[in-house]
Amino acid sequence: MRLQFSILFFCLVSLNCFGQSTAKFSKKAVLEDLKTLRESLEDAHYNLYAYTPEKEFEATYTQVKNAIQKDSFSLLEATNIFQRLISVVNNGHTEIDFPGQSYGAYAYAGGTVFPLEIAFENGKSLVRKNFSDDESIAIGSEILSINGMSMEAILAKIYPQVSAERPYFKNVKIELYSFPRYYWQVFGEQKDFVVEIRTHETVKKHTFKAVNLIEGYEMKRNEVMNAKMELKFLPNSAYLNPGNFSGDEQKYQQFIDSAFVVIKERQSKNLIVDLRNNLGGNNSFSDYLVSYFADKPFTWNSSFTLKTSKFLKNHVRQHNDTSLVFFQKILFHEDGEVYPYTFDAYQPQPKPKRFDGKVYVLINRQSHSQSAVTAAQIQDYKFGTLVGEETGDYPSLYASQFQYSLPNTGIPVKVSKGYIVRVNGSTKEEGVIPDIYIQDHLLDENDEILNGLLEKIGS
Repeated sequence: MRLQFSILFFCLVSLNCFGQSTAKFSKKAVLEDLKTLRESLEDAHYNLYAYTPEKEFEATYTQVKNAIQKDSFSLLEATNIFQRLISVVNNGHTEIDFPGQSYGAYAYAGGTVFPLEIAFENGKSLVRKNFSDDESIAIGSEILSINGMSMEAILAKIYPQVSAERPYFKNVKIELYSFPRYYWQVFGEQKDFVVEIRTHETVKKHTFKAVNLIEGYEMKRNEVMNAKMELKFLPNSAYLNPGNFSGDEQKYQQFIDSAFVVIKERQSKNLIVDLRNNLGGNNSFSDYLVSYFADKPFTWNSSFTLKTSKFLKNHVRQHNDTSLVFFQKILFHEDGEVYPYTFDAYQPQPKPKRFDGKVYVLINRQSHSQSAVTAAQIQDYKFGTLVGEETGDYPSLYASQFQYSLPNTGIPVKVSKGYIVRVNGSTKEEGVIPDIYIQDHLLDENDEILNGLLEKIGS
């Protein structure tokens, strides 16, 4: 996923956004794309039935197919249909993203949204931000129902649009994209809301109107995913946020190089690396970071295997540089074959350049993909101490995405062609577990994890 900036503003600057979002697709076109989606998943996914029995997948396909009854469908309707099939795979890296184009067109047409953002903590749906005109709704209050439907029932309607291995991770993704956006996607525009809210021990119904999507919501909020390059110094510690592991790699390496020069000059006792609210990216970025505090050669996995397929080979021939060894191997192996791909050990920086004090790495439920894998790598090699809460993503996971578009609707699909096993070899179905647990409350502007760590280490 790549949602560092608001979906709305990403969409508004897209030249093709509104043209496709207003398109209509025939029943025949949608049925054909659904069939293509099913066949491509069966052919190209590394292990389609890892988390879902084949019978359940087939039953979902039949159910979704039989529900396609209208003569024509909007882009949003088609997206919703295909998401319901792909999400049953229960793999966070096999997905169809939130319908940003449809959302952008809706925003441009003056659409409105539910004005309360939600964080999911301890099994409760808690108010994270209040953009309504009812100032009596306190941050941290629990939402019990919306327009007569319980939150449990609402989430049961939203979950089929979200690809993730477990409910914990589905909630993480809903926080990432934001509840008001998903609520609109599933329930459409609603002008008025009656919301049952518990504050302390008091339950009260609040009535308020929807807010304008642009001025009343998007312009007032920040994305949950906010990792950015930053270096600052505390009394005994250097704080480093490397940003996402993607983008301009040369610029990224220059930032890391210069950061560690200054860290050495300041003779900081502790290094705090912040991988929270991080979308992940490529291991070439994360390995470069880790090389500055690793004390021995390292890899980012204990096993990396890929599955090639007829579908993947056709995609590679059309979209990738087949002179590269990685893609040559995809073309070389037989259709359906699973084979290992080995990465050379990464070397630490020369000792004079390396940081040799104590390293602490901050993680939370919004440490995604390569940031979760990197946290596990640091933990397994004992390069540092992890602080925070369990990640939503698994560190041993089906990933190595490739993306293609469905032929009739053009809707992008992401599929996992590989399987990554963390350095210590564990394939346990859980996120990265911190060494020091501190819950990250997304409800306020307080930094519970960083402040909690600083209190523990006296910095």
